[in-house]
Amino acid sequence: MNNTIARRLAPILWVILFIFILRVTGQMLVALGWQGFLPSMEQWHSGIIPYPWLVPSQIIIIILYGKVCLDFSRGKGFFVTPRRGLGKGLLILGSIYFGIMIIRYIIRMVFHPEARWFGGTIPIFLHLVLSTFLLIVGNFHWRYSRK
Repeated sequence: MNNTIARRLAPILWVILFIFILRVTGQMLVALGWQGFLPSMEQWHSGIIPYPWLVPSQIIIIILYGKVCLDFSRGKGFFVTPRRGLGKGLLILGSIYFGIMIIRYIIRMVFHPEARWFGGTIPIFLHLVLSTFLLIVGNFHWRYSRK
């Protein structure tokens, strides 16, 4: 039964991963000088982590999330074997992550009213997407593990 549920969740997880890959690709194109119709680097990058360090972490996230997506698509594997502790951890982490991004958005809107509603928010929205991935996987593990 868990593998059927995992397979049903897989398309949602793949869409989230695809959105993140588009973000990474778009930012990389802008960083390499090909902006075209894409927003400027200031819109893509908050500057919290220097871009040369950001890229390897993004690649690691893509690989890890890709493995999770593959396991969910197959309905078997490490990330589909329900673990209550993993579920709890991912739900806590994902909730904190999501909450911090909501607070970050509010702070951005307060201190940069000229940016309303979407100015400079690409990083915030993409972090919301990544945290949603964690919440979906965490909920699966929490809900379908034995108590």
